[in-house]
Amino acid sequence: MACMEKEAVFRWSVFNAHRRAIRQSYPSVYNIRIRKKLLDVIMEELKGNESILDVGASTRSMGEKVGKRFPSVTYRTMDIDTSSTHDYHSLDVIMERFDMVVLSEVVELLVFREGIGLIKKIKGLLPAGGKLVVSTPNVHHPNRFFDPDHKTPYRYDDMAGALLWAGFDVEKIYRIYNDGFIKRLIRLYVMAPVHRYFDVDFAKSVVVVALKR
Repeated sequence: MACMEKEAVFRWSVFNAHRRAIRQSYPSVYNIRIRKKLLDVIMEELKGNESILDVGASTRSMGEKVGKRFPSVTYRTMDIDTSSTHDYHSLDVIMERFDMVVLSEVVELLVFREGIGLIKKIKGLLPAGGKLVVSTPNVHHPNRFFDPDHKTPYRYDDMAGALLWAGFDVEKIYRIYNDGFIKRLIRLYVMAPVHRYFDVDFAKSVVVVALKR
């Protein structure tokens, strides 16, 4: 999904046009495919020799899991929590570029303008064609967003629209849902029409995979 807008100034009219473009491809959150875990999406996007920056990396657990499958991947972390060991504690000091940046459950912690500013900063750390994988709470889930430190809710079209505005092409959108085998079958194949009717989703997060233009 390409967009011709290249201005740095945020305009709501342009952002709304991007959201409409996303809804043309995904008319409803229920048109979005399911993946069990964010890690599944990341693994699918890797070939095996990329460099990854994990923003908001917390315990760095993603690096351990990726490294087991792709030992040649270079994994770096950035987190503002200085009590934990990370490669970086600010995006502003990073001089290297990465093939992929993962932004997992971070953007909703910021007010909207700060969130899109963060996305623009991350864009500068990627080469043309570099991937940004963003996850955020699914606001169609009845309680997923309601956390004391969450500031901005993003519907799937909001998140994808922000990425289009920032200069990315949206490649894929997923809903993340994992559960026990029986409960998962019931949710996906029995209760799905009920969830759709009441517009209450069981998927806890939305993931967008985007490429830098």
